[in-house]
Amino acid sequence: MSETLLVTGAAGQLGRLVLDGLLASGKISPASIVATSRDTAKLADYAAKGVQTRPADFDDAASLEAAFLGANRILIISTDALDEPGKRLRQHKAAVAAAEKAGAKHILYTSMPSPETSAVTFAGDHLGTENAIKATGIPYTILRNGWYMENLFMALPHALASGQWYSAAGNGELAHIARADIAKAIVGALLSDATESATYTLTGETKHTTDEVAALVSQATGKPLEVVHVTDEQLAGGLKAAGLPEGFIPVIVSFDTNTREGHISMVTADAAKLSGQTLTTLESFLEASKPVLLA
Repeated sequence: MSETLLVTGAAGQLGRLVLDGLLASGKISPASIVATSRDTAKLADYAAKGVQTRPADFDDAASLEAAFLGANRILIISTDALDEPGKRLRQHKAAVAAAEKAGAKHILYTSMPSPETSAVTFAGDHLGTENAIKATGIPYTILRNGWYMENLFMALPHALASGQWYSAAGNGELAHIARADIAKAIVGALLSDATESATYTLTGETKHTTDEVAALVSQATGKPLEVVHVTDEQLAGGLKAAGLPEGFIPVIVSFDTNTREGHISMVTADAAKLSGQTLTTLESFLEASKPVLLA
């Protein structure tokens, strides 16, 4: 592949998996990969393999423009700036503008499922970014990343320790997908020679209710786990009592609201289609994650 591919947020968990996949593919030389981060020292191991590393700060438009120069296909991995309303969308729009100014031929972006209807508090950030990308007229690939299996680690270790998992998701269903499978799909999209615009929703192949997930967790760990169904208000109260920062409580609650209301119940074959590989099942993921779940 002769194009130059650029990955933002390359020092993060998803970014590193994408870089690893690109290098392992054998379809692109390390010198044709650009990895950006606010701190390029975190990318020293990739620089040693021949990957170009460039500083890029989403709060510094000039640094983004300099970093993006010469890149043909630019992957914008969404930032985690949720501490200030509107900040993440500003960051994303700055990256989109920089990609346009740098003459990018294709923009890829990690979004979320159904941002138009999602009850998740930050859905507007993703929808706004998608719209900004479309407004450039540059061909794009929107990758609407589903709910990571790894996100279960936010609740399950504590829930297993007490034997109770408090949830406001009701009977809503969700097809979890492993972060590594998301990365493989992104690698497939980056390496594709397709030039047309497309939107993909990346999910696992089987959806489950919270009760079904709890049963699988019990099976994998050998420990009992009861789902205690609560309202959004009760969940928020419990999170507050547990000491979670108040600014993040509505975000966490909105995840369960979104599931209960069916906004993330879709199942697609997009991830396997893009990666050309079999996806990780939730059962095998939980079995492999026993040390983390029982920590």
